[in-house]
Amino acid sequence: MTRFHAVIPARFGSTRLPGKPLLDIAGKPMVIRVYERALLSNAGSVVIATDDERIAEAAAKAGARWVMTSPDHPSGTDRLQEVAARMGWADDEIIVNVQGDEPLIPPDVINQVAANLAANPQAAMATLAEPLHEVTQFTNPNIVKLVRDHQNMALYFSRAPIPWARDAFSQGVASLPARDMYLRHLGIYAYRVSFLHRYVGWSPAPLEQLEALEQLRALHYGARIHVDLAAANLPPGVDTAEDLERVRQLFA
Repeated sequence: MTRFHAVIPARFGSTRLPGKPLLDIAGKPMVIRVYERALLSNAGSVVIATDDERIAEAAAKAGARWVMTSPDHPSGTDRLQEVAARMGWADDEIIVNVQGDEPLIPPDVINQVAANLAANPQAAMATLAEPLHEVTQFTNPNIVKLVRDHQNMALYFSRAPIPWARDAFSQGVASLPARDMYLRHLGIYAYRVSFLHRYVGWSPAPLEQLEALEQLRALHYGARIHVDLAAANLPPGVDTAEDLERVRQLFA
């Protein structure tokens, strides 16, 4: 069994849903629902990383482990690095970044991404994807697509529709070719602590800034990212009020 830590970055600010981590889902804040899912994984420890006293108070009230981090981090990856440094985790230990708006995340998916990184020492990171079947998903810039090589290492991530089937799409995109090449990136990552320490020392990459995708910084500086298909269906997270209501109904 792979040994790893699960960290849940939780910021109070959200453009579409202010205070998102503390929104109620069946009597508990959303971040606590995520924490409880992470506890069902094989993680040796689960930590909420926040920069807000209100989230820290909610975590403490629920008996959850939490760490107060700097409010100045530009990304969740930077916040994870601070947690790793403050907890004194060794360079070779693995951290899984569990998004704080995934109250239905399957524990098996958390275990999978950690095990994949452990099994691929040539990779600095590991993440997961799922097949795309709908043209509307393929062309949606809010859905991140990716391409990978024969070793399941990421070649590129983009908000644009990739890969582009030149001949099949020459008259427009009516349907996706029947191939397992069209993948949606799922926002779960596993990192080695040593990589996190390197990552925060790198300047933001031009493509990272252009696409607003922080994983492109890793590719820019030559780090490899392992990508596997998720072993379990990952339900959509909570980004909108409609998402929140749907999740509340599922818990109810």
